[in-house]
Amino acid sequence: MSTAGVIGKGRRRRLSPSEKYEVSVSVSTGQATQREAADRYGVDRSTVVTACRVARQGALDALAAAVPGRPGVSREQAALEDARAEIERLRSTVTEQAVALHLHEGKARWD
Repeated sequence: MSTAGVIGKGRRRRLSPSEKYEVSVSVSTGQATQREAADRYGVDRSTVVTACRVARQGALDALAAAVPGRPGVSREQAALEDARAEIERLRSTVTEQAVALHLHEGKARWD
């Protein structure tokens, strides 16, 4: 019995993140088929399929999270900035009213 046609039960190879990226790009751009990519990197075809699926889903999630406008401000950060602006507005209003009251009534006497 020949062992040439038998698939070996050796240790499975794990791809690094950069290799997974290269595999997904080469398959998605048509530079290689799934079988060719699997043979080139020494992994099973299901590993290539999974890498392509995860890369695609990651790209879709990143694009879905990208919102037009100014980047880098979370909802909590925006709410905090709004609250601070409101506090400053109220502080200046109270200061103006205190000055107006002082000028209108003058300094109280100690009598």
